[in-house]
Amino acid sequence: MESKEDRFIVSVKVGPKGQITVPIEARRMFDIKEGDTLMVMGDINKGIALIKDDMFYKLMGGITNYENSNQNK
Repeated sequence: MESKEDRFIVSVKVGPKGQITVPIEARRMFDIKEGDTLMVMGDINKGIALIKDDMFYKLMGGITNYENSNQNK
């Protein structure tokens, strides 16, 4: 495992039910607590990403607001 303050690389294994454990480095960096909801995003060319649901909705709201402001021009 490689780790710096603002990034890390760590491997995880997929269990028999398709589950993974979110590494402690990620939980600390992104303040992920037990019971939090994560969004799983996938792109056939770019891979899989996890993001906390509150951040996802915040980002989507920003995109929606940006698109709406461009439509009103």
